[in-house]
Amino acid sequence: MALSRVTHALLDTAIRLAGEQIEVRDLYKIYPDYAIDVAAEQQALERARLLVLLHPLHWYSMPGLQKLWIDEVLRFGWAYGPGGQALRGKDLWLVTSTGGSAQSYSAEGHNEHPIDSFLLPYAQSARLCGLRFLPPLLLHGAHRASDEELAQQAHLFVQRLLDYPNWCGPEQTSQPEVPLDARPALFSSISGNS
Repeated sequence: MALSRVTHALLDTAIRLAGEQIEVRDLYKIYPDYAIDVAAEQQALERARLLVLLHPLHWYSMPGLQKLWIDEVLRFGWAYGPGGQALRGKDLWLVTSTGGSAQSYSAEGHNEHPIDSFLLPYAQSARLCGLRFLPPLLLHGAHRASDEELAQQAHLFVQRLLDYPNWCGPEQTSQPEVPLDARPALFSSISGNS
């Protein structure tokens, strides 16, 4: 999957200006076959203080490989649930773009809901893992954004990366208790006669 125009601009600027201060994990480059190395990804998360999800919204959500990454890497007992403390106290920052205008993400707009309604799964996933969900950085109308607007968004992105955590506000995280009987079921092959 090729990077979106916005993602490409933000990522290139971040690498150029913040280079050694950030670790970039381009999932589509690392895992073109979708075979995620869970241990390597968990080790990268353990080193991080700030987890940035940088992608355009696809069908009001994240791209498929990002969703698979969350499903496989943020495991019960590691990221959440009993013993799942690996991410507690870290920060999650969503940096994304939409094709629609800011007005289209309103009760009166084309999408009939505010953008926050579509971002609720991110916020709740962060909460479940004990991550603080930082205010997202959004660029609406990405298809119509000028090169100057993209450059401004990229510089704001890098400025916040370099000024982290000063712009984040007070730390407040909560991690809900997940009952043992609510954990995901694991299935293995079933044999025998029925």
